[in-house]
Amino acid sequence: MQLDTLTSNPNLAVACTAYFIGCASPGPSIVALMGTAMNGGRAPAFALAAGITVSSWTLGLTAALGLASLLAAWSGALTVVKVIGGLYLLWLAFKAGRSALSRHDAADAGAAGRTGSLRQVFLKGIAMHITNPKAIFVWLSTISMGLPVHASPTDSLVVFAACGLLGVLIFISYALLFSTAVARRVYRSTRRAFDGTIAVFFGFAGLRMLLSRHL
Repeated sequence: MQLDTLTSNPNLAVACTAYFIGCASPGPSIVALMGTAMNGGRAPAFALAAGITVSSWTLGLTAALGLASLLAAWSGALTVVKVIGGLYLLWLAFKAGRSALSRHDAADAGAAGRTGSLRQVFLKGIAMHITNPKAIFVWLSTISMGLPVHASPTDSLVVFAACGLLGVLIFISYALLFSTAVARRVYRSTRRAFDGTIAVFFGFAGLRMLLSRHL
Protein backbone atom coordinates (compact mmCIF):
# COMPACT_ATOMS: atom_id res chain seq x y z
CA MET A 1 0.00 0.00 0.00
CA GLN A 2 1.71 3.17 -1.23
CA LEU A 3 1.61 6.47 0.63
CA ASP A 4 0.13 8.31 -2.34
CA THR A 5 -2.79 5.87 -2.31
CA LEU A 6 -3.57 6.93 1.26
CA THR A 7 -3.20 10.67 0.66
CA SER A 8 -4.95 10.88 -2.74
CA ASN A 9 -8.39 10.06 -1.32
CA PRO A 10 -10.02 13.23 0.08
CA ASN A 11 -12.77 11.20 1.75
CA LEU A 12 -10.42 9.10 3.89
CA ALA A 13 -10.10 11.61 6.74
CA VAL A 14 -13.87 12.05 6.92
CA ALA A 15 -14.37 8.28 6.91
CA CYS A 16 -11.82 7.78 9.68
CA THR A 17 -13.49 10.50 11.75
CA ALA A 18 -16.90 8.90 11.23
CA TYR A 19 -15.55 5.49 12.16
CA PHE A 20 -13.81 6.85 15.24
CA ILE A 21 -17.00 8.46 16.54
CA GLY A 22 -19.21 5.52 15.53
CA CYS A 23 -16.86 2.97 17.08
CA ALA A 24 -16.16 4.94 20.24
CA SER A 25 -19.74 5.97 20.96
CA PRO A 26 -21.38 3.69 23.56
CA GLY A 27 -23.09 0.69 21.98
CA PRO A 28 -23.50 -2.89 23.25
CA SER A 29 -19.81 -3.79 22.89
CA ILE A 30 -18.46 -0.53 24.30
CA VAL A 31 -20.86 -0.62 27.25
CA ALA A 32 -19.81 -4.21 27.99
CA LEU A 33 -16.16 -3.19 27.74
CA MET A 34 -16.73 -0.29 30.13
CA GLY A 35 -18.54 -2.55 32.61
CA THR A 36 -15.87 -5.25 32.41
CA ALA A 37 -13.11 -2.71 33.02
CA MET A 38 -14.97 -1.25 35.99
CA ASN A 39 -15.68 -4.61 37.61
CA GLY A 40 -12.91 -6.97 36.56
CA GLY A 41 -9.97 -4.67 35.95
CA ARG A 42 -7.58 -4.43 33.03
CA ALA A 43 -6.85 -8.10 32.31
CA PRO A 44 -10.48 -9.08 31.59
CA ALA A 45 -11.02 -5.77 29.81
CA PHE A 46 -8.05 -6.45 27.50
CA ALA A 47 -9.38 -9.97 26.83
CA LEU A 48 -12.79 -8.58 25.90
CA ALA A 49 -11.17 -5.85 23.78
CA ALA A 50 -9.18 -8.53 21.91
CA GLY A 51 -12.34 -10.47 21.15
CA ILE A 52 -14.13 -7.33 19.98
CA THR A 53 -11.15 -6.45 17.77
CA VAL A 54 -11.17 -9.87 16.08
CA SER A 55 -14.88 -9.50 15.30
CA SER A 56 -14.47 -5.89 14.20
CA TRP A 57 -11.72 -6.78 11.74
CA THR A 58 -13.79 -9.69 10.43
CA LEU A 59 -16.80 -7.44 9.85
CA GLY A 60 -14.66 -4.69 8.35
CA LEU A 61 -12.82 -6.97 5.96
CA THR A 62 -16.08 -8.63 4.91
CA ALA A 63 -17.62 -5.21 4.24
CA ALA A 64 -14.54 -4.05 2.31
CA LEU A 65 -14.33 -7.18 0.15
CA GLY A 66 -18.07 -7.20 -0.38
CA LEU A 67 -18.07 -3.62 -1.59
CA ALA A 68 -15.03 -4.31 -3.73
CA SER A 69 -16.84 -7.18 -5.44
CA LEU A 70 -19.96 -5.08 -5.95
CA LEU A 71 -17.95 -2.21 -7.42
CA ALA A 72 -16.26 -4.57 -9.85
CA ALA A 73 -19.59 -6.12 -10.92
CA TRP A 74 -21.96 -3.14 -10.81
CA SER A 75 -21.14 0.55 -11.12
CA GLY A 76 -24.33 1.58 -9.34
CA ALA A 77 -23.44 -0.31 -6.17
CA LEU A 78 -21.69 2.69 -4.61
CA THR A 79 -24.83 4.84 -4.95
CA VAL A 80 -27.03 2.24 -3.25
CA VAL A 81 -24.57 1.66 -0.41
CA LYS A 82 -24.11 5.39 0.16
CA VAL A 83 -27.87 5.91 0.43
CA ILE A 84 -28.18 3.07 2.94
CA GLY A 85 -25.14 4.33 4.85
CA GLY A 86 -26.46 7.91 4.89
CA LEU A 87 -29.82 6.80 6.27
CA TYR A 88 -28.14 4.73 8.95
CA LEU A 89 -25.95 7.66 10.01
CA LEU A 90 -29.09 9.77 10.41
CA TRP A 91 -30.54 7.01 12.60
CA LEU A 92 -27.39 7.07 14.73
CA ALA A 93 -27.74 10.86 14.97
CA PHE A 94 -31.29 10.45 16.24
CA LYS A 95 -30.25 7.87 18.85
CA ALA A 96 -27.33 9.99 20.04
CA GLY A 97 -29.57 13.03 20.31
CA ARG A 98 -32.12 11.06 22.32
CA SER A 99 -29.33 9.82 24.61
CA ALA A 100 -28.10 13.39 25.10
CA LEU A 101 -31.55 14.35 26.38
CA SER A 102 -31.69 11.35 28.72
CA ARG A 103 -30.38 11.23 32.27
CA HIS A 104 -29.66 7.52 32.01
CA ASP A 105 -25.97 6.62 32.11
CA ALA A 106 -25.04 3.77 29.75
CA ALA A 107 -22.01 2.95 31.87
CA ASP A 108 -24.29 2.05 34.78
CA ALA A 109 -25.96 -0.66 32.69
CA GLY A 110 -22.62 -2.09 31.65
CA ALA A 111 -21.25 -2.03 35.18
CA ALA A 112 -23.63 -4.80 36.20
CA GLY A 113 -21.78 -7.34 34.07
CA ARG A 114 -19.71 -10.19 35.51
CA THR A 115 -16.53 -11.64 34.09
CA GLY A 116 -15.36 -15.26 33.74
CA SER A 117 -12.03 -16.71 32.68
CA LEU A 118 -9.97 -14.66 30.22
CA ARG A 119 -10.74 -17.21 27.50
CA GLN A 120 -14.47 -16.95 28.21
CA VAL A 121 -14.32 -13.17 28.16
CA PHE A 122 -12.38 -13.23 24.86
CA LEU A 123 -14.96 -15.53 23.24
CA LYS A 124 -17.76 -13.38 24.65
CA GLY A 125 -16.23 -10.37 22.92
CA ILE A 126 -16.15 -12.22 19.60
CA ALA A 127 -19.73 -13.50 19.84
CA MET A 128 -21.15 -10.20 21.08
CA HIS A 129 -19.55 -7.92 18.49
CA ILE A 130 -19.91 -10.17 15.43
CA THR A 131 -23.71 -10.06 15.86
CA ASN A 132 -23.89 -6.36 16.72
CA PRO A 133 -25.94 -4.49 14.04
CA LYS A 134 -24.31 -1.20 15.04
CA ALA A 135 -20.83 -2.58 14.27
CA ILE A 136 -21.96 -3.99 10.93
CA PHE A 137 -23.59 -0.79 9.71
CA VAL A 138 -20.85 1.48 11.03
CA TRP A 139 -18.36 -0.46 8.92
CA LEU A 140 -20.57 -0.35 5.81
CA SER A 141 -21.28 3.35 6.26
CA THR A 142 -17.64 4.19 6.95
CA ILE A 143 -16.21 2.31 4.00
CA SER A 144 -18.82 3.67 1.59
CA MET A 145 -18.19 7.20 2.91
CA GLY A 146 -14.45 6.80 2.40
CA LEU A 147 -14.65 5.72 -1.21
CA PRO A 148 -13.80 8.35 -3.84
CA VAL A 149 -16.08 9.08 -6.80
CA HIS A 150 -14.38 6.65 -9.16
CA ALA A 151 -13.58 4.03 -6.56
CA SER A 152 -11.53 0.93 -7.28
CA PRO A 153 -11.70 -2.31 -5.29
CA THR A 154 -8.41 -1.37 -3.62
CA ASP A 155 -9.87 1.84 -2.19
CA SER A 156 -12.22 -0.06 0.14
CA LEU A 157 -9.29 -2.05 1.55
CA VAL A 158 -7.39 1.18 2.23
CA VAL A 159 -10.31 2.49 4.29
CA PHE A 160 -10.53 -0.82 6.15
CA ALA A 161 -6.83 -0.77 7.02
CA ALA A 162 -6.93 2.80 8.33
CA CYS A 163 -10.08 2.30 10.38
CA GLY A 164 -9.01 -1.13 11.61
CA LEU A 165 -5.98 0.43 13.29
CA LEU A 166 -8.20 3.12 14.80
CA GLY A 167 -10.45 0.41 16.22
CA VAL A 168 -7.56 -1.23 18.06
CA LEU A 169 -6.64 2.08 19.68
CA ILE A 170 -10.25 2.74 20.68
CA PHE A 171 -10.83 -0.64 22.32
CA ILE A 172 -7.51 -0.62 24.14
CA SER A 173 -8.14 2.93 25.36
CA TYR A 174 -11.50 1.96 26.82
CA ALA A 175 -9.95 -1.02 28.57
CA LEU A 176 -7.29 1.21 30.09
CA LEU A 177 -9.37 4.25 30.94
CA PHE A 178 -12.43 2.66 32.48
CA SER A 179 -10.41 0.63 34.91
CA THR A 180 -9.68 3.98 36.63
CA ALA A 181 -12.08 5.95 38.83
CA VAL A 182 -11.10 9.31 37.33
CA ALA A 183 -12.19 8.38 33.80
CA ARG A 184 -15.53 7.10 35.06
CA ARG A 185 -16.24 10.39 36.81
CA VAL A 186 -15.26 12.45 33.75
CA TYR A 187 -17.45 10.35 31.46
CA ARG A 188 -20.49 10.67 33.69
CA SER A 189 -20.08 14.43 33.93
CA THR A 190 -19.67 15.00 30.17
CA ARG A 191 -21.77 12.20 28.65
CA ARG A 192 -24.70 14.34 27.54
CA ALA A 193 -22.49 16.92 25.81
CA PHE A 194 -20.52 14.09 24.20
CA ASP A 195 -23.71 12.47 22.87
CA GLY A 196 -24.93 15.83 21.59
CA THR A 197 -21.72 16.33 19.64
CA ILE A 198 -22.06 12.84 18.18
CA ALA A 199 -25.62 13.61 17.08
CA VAL A 200 -24.51 16.74 15.23
CA PHE A 201 -21.61 15.00 13.48
CA PHE A 202 -23.63 11.97 12.38
CA GLY A 203 -26.46 14.19 11.19
CA PHE A 204 -24.02 16.20 9.09
CA ALA A 205 -22.27 13.09 7.75
CA GLY A 206 -25.56 11.38 6.87
CA LEU A 207 -26.87 14.40 5.00
CA ARG A 208 -23.52 14.80 3.27
CA MET A 209 -23.75 11.25 1.92
CA LEU A 210 -27.39 11.56 0.84
CA LEU A 211 -27.03 14.97 -0.82
CA SER A 212 -23.67 14.38 -2.50
CA ARG A 213 -23.60 15.35 -6.16
CA HIS A 214 -21.61 12.23 -6.88
CA LEU A 215 -24.18 9.69 -5.66
